[in-house]
Amino acid sequence: MVYFCQQISYLKVIRMEYGDIAGLARKIRENIEKVIVGKGEKIDLILSAVIAGGHILLEDVPGTGKTVLARSLARSLQCGFSRLQFTPDLLPADVTGMSVYQPAKGEFHFVPGPVFTNILLADEINRATPRTQSALLECMEEKQVTEGGVTRPLDAPFFVIATQNPVETQGTFPLPEAQLDRFLIQLSMGYPEKEEALRIMERFIRSAPLNDLQPVAEKEELTEAQALFSSCEVSAPIMRYIAALCEETRNRERTMLGVSPRGMLALLRVSQAFAAVRGRAYVIPDDVKALAVPVMAHRVILRGLYGKAGENEAFIREILDKVPAPTEEVK
Repeated sequence: MVYFCQQISYLKVIRMEYGDIAGLARKIRENIEKVIVGKGEKIDLILSAVIAGGHILLEDVPGTGKTVLARSLARSLQCGFSRLQFTPDLLPADVTGMSVYQPAKGEFHFVPGPVFTNILLADEINRATPRTQSALLECMEEKQVTEGGVTRPLDAPFFVIATQNPVETQGTFPLPEAQLDRFLIQLSMGYPEKEEALRIMERFIRSAPLNDLQPVAEKEELTEAQALFSSCEVSAPIMRYIAALCEETRNRERTMLGVSPRGMLALLRVSQAFAAVRGRAYVIPDDVKALAVPVMAHRVILRGLYGKAGENEAFIREILDKVPAPTEEVK
């Protein structure tokens, strides 16, 4: 009887903590929605990626609110923020920093680059050359910078929000597969519906709400959420379902490149974070389904359809329709 009571007490603590993650996500979402209209589901996906410690790629046509969404998220968190406009003449040292010789001291001094922050907005990332894009590889994967034989860790939390325009090709350099694989999720904002468009005009007709946005969460809150979410329960059937989805992307005849083990682990981690954002301490199949396209589509290359994101998304939805989701057994 005592053991049973101890178990109940433990479950209450766990639920309270996951409720805290859901509460944190809710207040950040509501703050962002003071600026962004009608994108609550996408904001939840972004917050799940942030809590999972991943990076976000926003790909859409100009003017759909990619940069505004990224800046709204940054302003909602009491964290360091840097914005870097990627251009063809940008150098790797402009991203990571460089050692500068100081004649007065007779020694080199390291000048940190924009990556030494908590939130890095990499605006129009595909305008930089592959050489400069590759400067982010170590930062995004190991969350550190190595320069001059010295490795310097980045402050936690650290994540990149990158934007790119999928329709403009002049003066751009497509992200290589290794770079794309570093992004936990890829999302498109999409055009607003008619009612949403009216609300946008009403909201922005007299002022810019982004200028008045205030932080609603501290860095420590986000760090605690990132430490807690991985305790979210994932049953064996759910893990088999995730593995089956990823394997199916590699077994199709039209597939040149399927989802890697890194992509599989990304889907696992962000499903845990998404469940926590929804206030649950366990993952359900619908969590995996909601995240399959944002996590997997940009990691897949189909024969004859390289770079066509819409086809990749349709391919992942086809996989979701084919692979049966686990169901609860009724006894």
